[in-house]
Amino acid sequence: MAKITASVYTSHVPAIGAALDLGKTQEPYWQPVFQGYDFGKQWLKDNKPDVIFLVFNDHATAFSLEMIPTFAIGTAAEYTPADEGWGPRPVPKVIGHPELAAHIAQSVIQQDFDLTIVNKMDVDHGLTVPLSLMCGQPEAWPCPVIPFAVNVVQYPVPSGRRCFELGKAIRKAVESFDKPLNVQIWGTGGMSHQLQGPRAGLINKEFDNMFLDRLISDPEGLASVPHIDYVREAGSEGIELVMWLIARGAMSDVAGGPAPTVKNRFYHVPASNTAVGHLILENN
Repeated sequence: MAKITASVYTSHVPAIGAALDLGKTQEPYWQPVFQGYDFGKQWLKDNKPDVIFLVFNDHATAFSLEMIPTFAIGTAAEYTPADEGWGPRPVPKVIGHPELAAHIAQSVIQQDFDLTIVNKMDVDHGLTVPLSLMCGQPEAWPCPVIPFAVNVVQYPVPSGRRCFELGKAIRKAVESFDKPLNVQIWGTGGMSHQLQGPRAGLINKEFDNMFLDRLISDPEGLASVPHIDYVREAGSEGIELVMWLIARGAMSDVAGGPAPTVKNRFYHVPASNTAVGHLILENN
C-alpha cells in the first residue's frame, strides 16, 4: 500500500519566487530566508518521495471570485505555471499523478468530504514557490505533484477542525491505494501577515511560534482555534494556516501511532512584510 512518510510545512510568499527568479537569493535581505531552507533542500534529496500531495490556495488564478470551491483536487497529468500578471514563473511544468489523485478523490468523497475534481488548471505561486524553496530551480521537479486547493480567500472558509479531519481522510485514502508509493503531504501558506487596511504589515511572532509549538505537540487542540483568533492575532491572511492542519491531520500520531520526529524548524521575519515559517515532520 501507499504510505505518507512525512509532512512539510512552509510559507508561499510570492516575493520569494521573484527573489529566486531574479537571482537575489544572496542579497542581505533575502539570504537569511533561503539559508533557512538549506536543510530542507538536502533532506528532500535524501528522502525523495514518489508523490507530493501539496495543499495550497489559489490566488484568483485558476478560480475567479465568481466560483471558488472549498476543496479542489487536481487530477490532471500536468499543470502549467500561471501568469499572475507579469508572465509565468520560469519553473518547470508540474507533472501530476492522475491515478492516485482519482483514488484519493473517490475515497475522500466516500468519507463525506465534498471535493471539486479539477482536470485542468494553471498553478500559481501558492504551489510553485514551496517547490522552489525545497527543490531550487531544477529542469524538472523531482516527482509528481497532486495539487489540492483550499479556499482561504473568500469567506466563508473551512474551519481548522474541518481541515484537520480532512487530513485524516486523506491519510486513509492514501493507505488504501494498492501500489507501494512513498507520499509526502505538504501544507503551505501563512504565517502571520495582512496585506491591506490599517493593520497592513502586521506580523505576530508570538502567535506564529505558538502555532508551530502546538502544531507539533497539540494538533488536536490547535484544530479547535476559531477563525477570529487567526484574524485577530495573525492578520487577515493568517487564516491560510488552517491549510497546515490538513497536512498535520495526515500524520501517524493522529491515527494513534507514535509521535512524528521534528527534522527541521525555521522561522524568520520579515520577507516582503510577512513572516516565513517552515517545518518538517517525519512519521515513525
